[in-house]
Amino acid sequence: MGNQLFQQAKQHVEEACQCATGNRDSFEKAYAKAQNSLSSAFANSTDAEKKQLQAYQNELDTLV
Repeated sequence: MGNQLFQQAKQHVEEACQCATGNRDSFEKAYAKAQNSLSSAFANSTDAEKKQLQAYQNELDTLV
């Protein structure tokens, strides 16, 4: 099954990336959701997952 928080973070980052070119309000909500998911997932992840989560964070950082 894997780490559910990790999977949610991945999904929320993907959603934020999709919203980046659209409505600013939608993007800000998706971005905040992704940030929260990343924080939650990071606290409960393996070292390998943490590296991937950092990559997701870097991807989010390029959107703002």
